[in-house]
Amino acid sequence: MVWDMKALLNSLTEAELALVRETEREQIINADEDALVQLHERIRRARNKYVGLYRREASSRVAEFGGRGKARPKNTRNAEKAEVFEDALARVSRQLAAAARRSAQLLRTERLAAARQARNMAPPTASRRPAATRPAGPAKRAATPKRASPAAGQAARKRQAASAASGARRQAQRDSA
Repeated sequence: MVWDMKALLNSLTEAELALVRETEREQIINADEDALVQLHERIRRARNKYVGLYRREASSRVAEFGGRGKARPKNTRNAEKAEVFEDALARVSRQLAAAARRSAQLLRTERLAAARQARNMAPPTASRRPAATRPAGPAKRAATPKRASPAAGQAARKRQAASAASGARRQAQRDSA
């Protein structure tokens, strides 16, 4: 496709030209992720508009010219506008991907820091006092946690087996249908 970018940009409407200018590197380099998502959606809509126009016009001329390829020279403006918006969409997509990677890395770092902080928040252990300051009397034993009865473990295994069996029956029924 041979076309003069400057001439094409001059033929865009003011709103279209403003939209393309919003995708220049200086404009999007410091944009946050939400702003980039909104810009990406607007650019994609404009690109889809001109791609659709190009295809509809070309398909309507098929009978006249014998094919979409032969009808193309009469429909270059829409194809070129679609190409301009495709280039703009690529610029915004690259910047959006970089912003998403940065925010994912930031969230990951924050999550790891929070996990480390939570792990380090264990209650301090009591230091052992010297024998002279210990209270007299029998040492208290820590309460041992109650263990589940053997019947409770057996019931859990039975429920798990029943669940697996019903899942296998459902799958066999689907396979045979």
